[in-house]
Amino acid sequence: MSRTLAGRIHDALPQTQCKRCGYSDCLGYAEAVAAGEADINQCPPGGAQGVERLAAITGRSIKPLDPDFGAEGPRTLAFIDEDWCIGCTLCIAACPVDAIIGSNKQMHTVLEAHCTGCELCLPVCPVDCILLENVTAQTTGWSAWSTTQAEHALNRYSQRGLRLEREVQEQEQRLLAKAELKVSDIAAHSQHSDPAILDKKRAIIEAALQRARAKRLPG
Repeated sequence: MSRTLAGRIHDALPQTQCKRCGYSDCLGYAEAVAAGEADINQCPPGGAQGVERLAAITGRSIKPLDPDFGAEGPRTLAFIDEDWCIGCTLCIAACPVDAIIGSNKQMHTVLEAHCTGCELCLPVCPVDCILLENVTAQTTGWSAWSTTQAEHALNRYSQRGLRLEREVQEQEQRLLAKAELKVSDIAAHSQHSDPAILDKKRAIIEAALQRARAKRLPG
């Protein structure tokens, strides 16, 4: 039952993945609300209407947005000042929906169609070259954000999670292959020639490989 409730709550959130609610993402907040560990008024992007949505789902009383988690405001988009960007890639790593593109030491660009205005890129920028632009004037909360946009943001967030998981697996595979090559000819990859030392190093590497292979096995 609680799992179903968490899903319904999650569906009612704007999916900005901004962490302003105090949780790692919208799903984390939804699960906390369903478990009674978080209140329904901790989502600034959803605003007052968002609180009403969660109240209707949970049966809790409507209350003002908790100012400790931020204030309701217009939808914003991030943009990068080209004159100041140093290409550090920290904002790319921070963006939960892969809305920033660029490479190391090259100017980055925000893809406006994907930006949720989460603001997570702001604190990581070492040169403060990222600014926010108000794109909905005085319109705030769910009046400034649509269900279609929320679904798009969630899809982007999910795809990013899959990409990061794939990159971790690929890195693990590269390290595994490197270790296997080393253990196949330990003498050629060591500064030592003492057979006893080489045998000890081989045993250590083989044990590490065995643990790595076991970790990759399903279940």
